[in-house]
Parts: sequence; C-alpha cells; structure tokens
Amino acid sequence: MTSADELIDLLRRFNVEADRFVDVFTRAHGLHRTDMNAVAHIWRAAQDGEPLTAGELARRLSLSPAATTALLARLERAGHVERRPDTADRRRINLDIQPPAQELAAAFFAPLGVHLRAAFGRFAPEEIELVTRIMGAVLEATAAAADEATP
Repeated sequence: MTSADELIDLLRRFNVEADRFVDVFTRAHGLHRTDMNAVAHIWRAAQDGEPLTAGELARRLSLSPAATTALLARLERAGHVERRPDTADRRRINLDIQPPAQELAAAFFAPLGVHLRAAFGRFAPEEIELVTRIMGAVLEATAAAADEATP
C-alpha cells in the first residue's frame, strides 16, 4: 500500500468515526442528522460573515425546496434559526443562527476539539502547518468529487 493509499484509508476511517460521533450527538439531542449539518453550514456562514439563503442551504445539503422548508421550520421551532429578509434585496431571505444553535454547536464541537487539540499537541507546529495544507487540499478534492457526483 502506498503512502497516498494509506492516507486515503485513514481519511475513510476518519469519516466513519466522524459520522458515528455526529450520530451519537444528534440522537442524544433529538435532532436529525440533516438538522445538525444545516446548523453547521449556517454557523460557518455566520462566522465567515457571508449570508446564507435557504436556496444555498438546500444546494449544500442536496435537499429539495420542500425538504428545506420542513428542515427550516423544525430549526425555527427549536429556536436554532431565524429567517430574515436581506437588507439589500428584500426578496432574498437570509438564515441567522440563534443562541440555542450556537450553544448546541459549542456542546457538539467542544469535546471533539479537546481530543483533537490533545492529538495535535504531539506534533511540531511545522507538522501541523503541513497537515493543515494537506487537509485543505483534501477538502477541496472532496468538494469537487461531490460537485461532480451531483446530477
């Protein structure tokens, strides 16, 4: 097995463990997996200062408009998301993350962050920098593969 093949295998295994972590968390909090993915996308957009619309969320999650509407209704009822008209274009509706979702995301990511930081602490800063570049490339490649697979 080449180093690249070994890395691909490790990434597959990481994906399985990450899925298991998300499943355990969402079941414990009475959420659908798609709800958690939606919260993660809306959270990231808020962190990046980029408004996220329902249509863009639907595209990112590969959901129909009807499924997206149902998802957003669940998240609104739970107090996780609020829909607000875009200040520049009142026809557009932006999704705003709300404090309950921020608390949920923090509860979700904090324990994982503790374990990952401990694992990263075993490596020199330049090794972390290299892996960060590699993971950026892995993310781009994975997103490209998903885009190609989307009909």
